[in-house]
Amino acid sequence: MAITDWPASERPREKLVELGAEALSDAELLAIFLRVGVVGKSAVDLARDLLNQFGSLNGIFAASESELSQVHGIGSSKYVQLQAIFEMSRRALNEQLQVRDVFSSPQQVRDYLVLKLGALMREVFLVLFLDAQNRLIGTEELFSGTLTQTSVYPREVVKRAMHYNAAGVILAHNHPSGVVMQSQADELITQQLKQALQLVDVRVLDHFIVAGNQTLSFAERGLL
Repeated sequence: MAITDWPASERPREKLVELGAEALSDAELLAIFLRVGVVGKSAVDLARDLLNQFGSLNGIFAASESELSQVHGIGSSKYVQLQAIFEMSRRALNEQLQVRDVFSSPQQVRDYLVLKLGALMREVFLVLFLDAQNRLIGTEELFSGTLTQTSVYPREVVKRAMHYNAAGVILAHNHPSGVVMQSQADELITQQLKQALQLVDVRVLDHFIVAGNQTLSFAERGLL
């Protein structure tokens, strides 16, 4: 059945207008973006197929053009549009973090990090550099690969913190395995960076681990 044949209250567009975007499921939001389905499938059905195949919205955004094109009804134009939406979302969150204390809305920090790291298939170490009012002044991916205490260099983090004249930093890295739990190596790296940054009067405010849509805060766990 085509979406136009559904009751008005169940159609994604009408539902969004009446109840707001937050009332829609991931599939319904994605269906509005897709606009149309394919023969035998509505846009909502096609959206559900995408979510089932790639696991989540982040998984869809992280998929390559060739991977998405394997789904019937999704071509290069949809891939380009999805990437544009994804980048706009990241930039919008980045702008908000630049004009306010990041701790006034900690969920925005988590959302930003999930967008940056949640769907990556390689391990990446990211640093958010903050001013004295805890506003974001820069973000850099400093290390990638298998992260250990020998592959994350405190000297490089200190160097970049001084470049930004940062007063504080938030550290973050992802676990492509999907397990949002700190390791002994994660704890050791955090303490090494904390000690190195203290020498130049830069505070480590938190260290986040990101696994898919999940995040773990070292500060909340009392690990700083």
